[in-house]
Amino acid sequence: MIEVKNLTKKFDDFVAVDNISFKVEKGEIFAFLGPNGAGKSTTIKMLTTLLHPTEGILRVDGHNPVTESDEVRRSFGIVFQDPSLDDELTAVENMEFHGVLYDVPDKLRKERIEQLLKFVDLYDRKDSLVKEYSGGMKRRLEIARGLLHHPKIIFLDEPTLGLDPQTRNHMWSYIRDLNKNENTTIFFSTHYMEEAERVANRVAIIDNGKIVAIGTPEELKENTKTSSLEDAFLALTGNKIREETGGVAEQMRVMRRAWKR
Repeated sequence: MIEVKNLTKKFDDFVAVDNISFKVEKGEIFAFLGPNGAGKSTTIKMLTTLLHPTEGILRVDGHNPVTESDEVRRSFGIVFQDPSLDDELTAVENMEFHGVLYDVPDKLRKERIEQLLKFVDLYDRKDSLVKEYSGGMKRRLEIARGLLHHPKIIFLDEPTLGLDPQTRNHMWSYIRDLNKNENTTIFFSTHYMEEAERVANRVAIIDNGKIVAIGTPEELKENTKTSSLEDAFLALTGNKIREETGGVAEQMRVMRRAWKR
């Protein structure tokens, strides 16, 4: 479902992603983990057509994100790490706009909007402007919007950041049901290691732009002789606190240009 081969992304002299390769099978739940600035979000942006790679080969649902961007976009849903809602619209209007863009039929669109807004506990506030929402409420709405058109692939970039444990568990329960019942492929990044250990079939760990390990949570624990995925992660990436690196500002400029287009 996803194929990455010798993928590299440079911002001037800064190498954000450095010659990485991996595959994600159809119906797999795949976690993409790494410290701050490791290259996670940059990779997701290339897979979802927002950034072009400097070098390498990408395939999403059999299509090239660079030359077949429309086909790729139709195949996935995404919850961005950065806010992407329209604050001047209501929750329903944000959902409606997304559903129309993805050609979800009217009757089915209304059914799914009601179902998903109830799922994220926002139905009672469906007609409120998003600018009146708290940060957690906005995050829940973004999750509901990303699931609206039941895509083949769901990209989740730090999807549960800022959510309380109850909402996190509720969201993952829904996504695992979606994965099981519709064979939806899930590609996600997170800093909650217990979340990845509990949910993911396989995990790739990226550090300084390079993939340093890939396997099931059990394989990574076994290979590092540790008892938890968090300990395995620290054994592979070290204990030093990371800062966001120089490529982030350039990524944001590229993102703004892409949205304006």
